[in-house]
Amino acid sequence: MRFSDSIKLSFTAIRHYPLRSGLTALGIAIGISAVILLTSISTGLQQFVLAEFTQFGTNLIGVMPGKTTTAGISGAVISNIRPLTLDDAEALRRLPQVIETVAVTQGSAAVKYQKTSRHTTVYGTTHAAPKVWQFNVALGKFLPDDDPVSARPYAVLGHKLYSELFKNVNPLGKSVRVGGYRYHVVGVMESKGQLLGFDLDDAIYIPAGRALEMFNRNSLMEIDLLYTAGTDANKLSQRVRNLLQARHGSEDFTIITQEQMLDTLANILGILTMAIAAIGGISLLVGGIGILTIMTIAINERSNEIGLLRALGSSQTQISFLFLSEALTLSLIGGVIGLILGLSAAVILNWMVPALPTQLSLNYIVLAELIAISIGLIAGVVPARRAAKLDPVVALRAE
Repeated sequence: MRFSDSIKLSFTAIRHYPLRSGLTALGIAIGISAVILLTSISTGLQQFVLAEFTQFGTNLIGVMPGKTTTAGISGAVISNIRPLTLDDAEALRRLPQVIETVAVTQGSAAVKYQKTSRHTTVYGTTHAAPKVWQFNVALGKFLPDDDPVSARPYAVLGHKLYSELFKNVNPLGKSVRVGGYRYHVVGVMESKGQLLGFDLDDAIYIPAGRALEMFNRNSLMEIDLLYTAGTDANKLSQRVRNLLQARHGSEDFTIITQEQMLDTLANILGILTMAIAAIGGISLLVGGIGILTIMTIAINERSNEIGLLRALGSSQTQISFLFLSEALTLSLIGGVIGLILGLSAAVILNWMVPALPTQLSLNYIVLAELIAISIGLIAGVVPARRAAKLDPVVALRAE
């Protein structure tokens, strides 16, 4: 029996049992489409989260009070030996390769204009915040470069807070009350959107020294450093460490570079994507079991056909190849259908829910198709070998 004859017989067998073949291929198709859809959502979310973090730039180093091995603890709740101060921020700004520093403290308070009041986030910061955080002013200007200890009572509104309090009326020069203190509005920030659930537009920015006094704190929550492009972040971090150790007497602070945070985040999200792909792969495994079951049933139903082929001179290898190619064909058909369904579902989901980012990953698509082919081969081996070992006489007698 020639190779071309084996291929024709495989397709003929599939056509003669359309329902059975269709259901078998559908199992593989569902698995492929599940992997493509789930990984496209996961990859899209990964890119979205990374983009959210990098919207403030990548040449950043953060210094938090308190010595800790984790990156998610707020310095505002750490009892440390010596607090991070505005003088620390100024000293760090004078380091080589450091462009600017931003001293940050945070709290919440009621912001009131005339009869309208809104409870919102209050950021105590310094004049370099727009430059360091890549945050532009839409109207007016940001906080002036005042002496941090005796900064004037100026405030800059987030875009959403401005809309809520002033209803798009020009707020420049007007006064608002923040936690009972009067501040003059000097600017409005551009809309920045949300970062991991935090609405950056629903906030007000005041001088860091005044915010420390307002919230009765003696330590900054964070000091952010913007450094020149091309600078070795690890070497600069060491210089920051040496300077603060000299000022504090011990390492009672934590330094985190933007590169470290992004690498850690990318690793976590990458593992999450792989886990989601594995969940989708379970459907592929179920499809493989379906192929194994169907091919085993096919041997019982086609024993006389096998016996006839053996009687006509077909070798065991040819019989084995016949059933193996049939299993492989079913998995290929399911793979193609699953590819079409998965791509279509990802496109439709992205169109229906624009806020849910989807991004197709070629690596996972190719991997899913290769797994589908492998499953077809593996699932077809045992039935194919069983068919090849049937005794021709016994097989011809089978009904």
